[in-house]
Amino acid sequence: MQEKTGSQVLCNAKRIVVKVGSSLVTNEGRGLDADAIGHWCEQLAALVKDGREVIMVSSGAIAEGMKRLGWATRPKGIHELQAAAAVGQMGLAQVYETKLRESGIGSAQVLLTHADLADRERYLNARSTLLTLLSLGVVPVINENDTVVNDEIKFGDNDTLGALVANLVEADALVILTDQKGLYTSDPRKDPDAQFVHQASAGDAALEAMAGGAGSSIGRGGMITKILAAKRAAGSGASTVIAWGREPQALIRLSQGEAIGTLLVAQTQKNQARKQWMADHLQMRGSVTVDAGAAGKVRDEGKSLLPIGMTAVQGEFSRGDVIAVLDADGTEIARGLANYASSEARLICRKSSAEFEKLLGYTGEPEMLHRTNLVLTR
Repeated sequence: MQEKTGSQVLCNAKRIVVKVGSSLVTNEGRGLDADAIGHWCEQLAALVKDGREVIMVSSGAIAEGMKRLGWATRPKGIHELQAAAAVGQMGLAQVYETKLRESGIGSAQVLLTHADLADRERYLNARSTLLTLLSLGVVPVINENDTVVNDEIKFGDNDTLGALVANLVEADALVILTDQKGLYTSDPRKDPDAQFVHQASAGDAALEAMAGGAGSSIGRGGMITKILAAKRAAGSGASTVIAWGREPQALIRLSQGEAIGTLLVAQTQKNQARKQWMADHLQMRGSVTVDAGAAGKVRDEGKSLLPIGMTAVQGEFSRGDVIAVLDADGTEIARGLANYASSEARLICRKSSAEFEKLLGYTGEPEMLHRTNLVLTR
């Protein structure tokens, strides 16, 4: 393990995903803790006003629903869980909306399922919505859509959901607020020699051996899900901090560079991780050919590819598929995620964005391939 160091992960982070667990949100199942949520919302608002982009992934819908329905123990039946989520989601969204508004920040409720992120088009739609909300200075409050999921498509815990959201929006950091100070080398309740882990590498196999099982009857997670979430988030270059949710002003202090909790450092830079995935993509369903001007903009200036610079569209592909960019000689110069399906791309080929609504019936992204979703191959 690495020695404790002053962390700059949050200090330098522009886009941050914060995940808070059920036991904290509901005060160990006694009902939504409005005061605690208010403190987190004050910190989220301060980060937004400081120029950060922040997403909150919040558990608590099922736990709050259980409380409202008078259930003492978490049910096992999927339909009962769905019913509890439907009841609890009302209160959860209301508290976040109220507390963020009191701090002068807008909020939005976003419910996701695994199917939303497995389907390429829905993945891009979710990404576009979240990025638009962030650009507007709004804090998205995300939860798993427990009212419609079943065992096959459940994330299983919101630690995993937090990591998937971090990957979705290419966050710089994931902060998991929990009812524990962070990671220990063993269970400190059982081992007096247990040592606190201040910093380590995300994905280190030794971390999984240290983590135990689920620690609460209210939530489904445990330290192991947080370790695995950090490993997943590191895949897109996001480092993870696991910290005690009751730590005073934890988010503000982390953003100022203070070392709090356990820092699990991603070993891959954000852009390198994402672009390496696209560069290694072997099965491309199609390509677009571009003129010399567009080729120069993409290859030499690092610009996005606009449809007006496309001369032809090859193959059949969907929005979100990886496609190649070919120059006039047919040489691949780049590849990236398509913002439009091939049928739409053919309609807007050689057209300006001002004509998109007339041609497509709606106004979408102005780019065929955005520069953040594009990697040069030549």
